[in-house]
Amino acid sequence: MQLSAAGLDLIKRSEGFRPDTYLDVAGIATIGYGHRILASENFPNGIDEAHAARILANDVHGADFCFNLGSGKLAASTLLKELNAGQYDAAHQQLLRWDHVGSQEIAGLKGRREAEFQLWGSEPATSISLTASRSSRLR
Repeated sequence: MQLSAAGLDLIKRSEGFRPDTYLDVAGIATIGYGHRILASENFPNGIDEAHAARILANDVHGADFCFNLGSGKLAASTLLKELNAGQYDAAHQQLLRWDHVGSQEIAGLKGRREAEFQLWGSEPATSISLTASRSSRLR
């Protein structure tokens, strides 16, 4: 999948820019545009928006929907099964189900999924495909 400029902009708006380390709703140390800080990374002075944009571009390269869900959850999902079967309308509907952290519905994720749902609906269905090949993430 090639992430469109509109898709990248949606991620930026949904995540928001944070120059300093913070804990996301799942309690994961995060910085920039929702970047999960890895054990090998350290940002003692924070980052600027340009650095955050470069990190985001790297994070989403090949990560597709995994950026926000986690590859394990996506790999076992009905959403991915529908996509792989070419059932794009059914997969499109599944998108709206991914608005929880654990058992709790998160208003921010709900709004994000609705925006993604609308964006998906504006692009040709055959151009949508996902993989579960990126490291696990849950935001």
